Amino acid sequence: MTLPVGIHDISFATTHYALDHAVLADRLGVDVDKFYLGIGQTHMSVAAADEDIVTIAAAAAKPILDRHGLDGVRTVLLATETGVDQSKAAGLYLHPLIGLPNAARVVELKQACYGGTAGLQFAAGLIARDPSQRVLVIAADIAKYELDTPGEPTQGAAAVAMLVSADPAILRLDDHSGLYSADIMDFWRPNYRTAAVVDGKTSVNAYQKATQEAWSDYRRGGGRDLTEFAAFCYHQPFTKMAYKAHRHLLESQGHNPESADIEAAIGHTAHYNRTVGNSYTASLYLGLAALLDHADDLTGLPLACISYGSGSVAEFFSGTVQPGYRTHLRTAANKAAIGSRAALGYERYRQLHEAVSPIDGKYHPVEAETARPFRLAAISGHKRIYESR
Repeated sequence: MTLPVGIHDISFATTHYALDHAVLADRLGVDVDKFYLGIGQTHMSVAAADEDIVTIAAAAAKPILDRHGLDGVRTVLLATETGVDQSKAAGLYLHPLIGLPNAARVVELKQACYGGTAGLQFAAGLIARDPSQRVLVIAADIAKYELDTPGEPTQGAAAVAMLVSADPAILRLDDHSGLYSADIMDFWRPNYRTAAVVDGKTSVNAYQKATQEAWSDYRRGGGRDLTEFAAFCYHQPFTKMAYKAHRHLLESQGHNPESADIEAAIGHTAHYNRTVGNSYTASLYLGLAALLDHADDLTGLPLACISYGSGSVAEFFSGTVQPGYRTHLRTAANKAAIGSRAALGYERYRQLHEAVSPIDGKYHPVEAETARPFRLAAISGHKRIYESR
């Protein structure tokens, strides 16, 4: 008999700072409801000068290893589209920070916001081959757009770590999965740019089409009907995008949903993304964590997950919530991670946004700023030096 595989533990981390969209709206001279209501965002997480995807990934992963130890962890998959090196996997920097095992493969995955789902599915395949193994999957990103552009209010940052195993305690993955890929220039970041290039209208349309096509592929493979799911977790570049995508999917299948129906299906998934902002690869799984933390008892109920990464790749997959899952959640810690962020003023926000990394190879210490457990201490000889606090 094949053992069930899925998410055994899930942990979330974000940055030291948060920028209230009211501050941004005031400086841009627009009504704050353009952000609060129009795109569904109230704040964005902003990285301090001594934070990056490595520091927030370590902060997300450490609680999992503290709880479960290292036994059986032979693979670490870190998904990101804001990596710190063109060659070296960001996950390798985690070794001295959180004590990853040496007898392990460590790989970085990239396909825009879809990368975390690739990591989850690759992990499931490894465990199906050897159920004694456990895989640590980390999705970590800092979303950055140019100042004074439509994408600016959708910035954000977060990391979600998942321990994937046989006989999972939280979510058992179903066998069926729907896929869709197409070469579309809706969002991309050439090597010579620090901020992404975005075609907003094309991206919205591509997201909706990819969702519909991945769903159709899921159904062709024998997946569940839309009416069977207790909730839907979408990638959320901004929270209102999830609402748009869900309405589009339902209408494409002949449904005529009321706003209350859509809110019931995805409302809980927006709690964290609404105040954290876009976290690219982590976004879908931040939505899953929010759903598990805020919804009534989901035991035994099927959930739908819709992953989209610009460029583009999409996947529609599903899973069943396991008995006793609530005893394994980190609801208090998740809320504390969000609630403990320091309020960021506009001028400091602009300074952080416009800062550039040194390229001369000299020793450049980074002033201590974050109150989070890990920080970037220096860049020296083109090497990134991290430390635990």
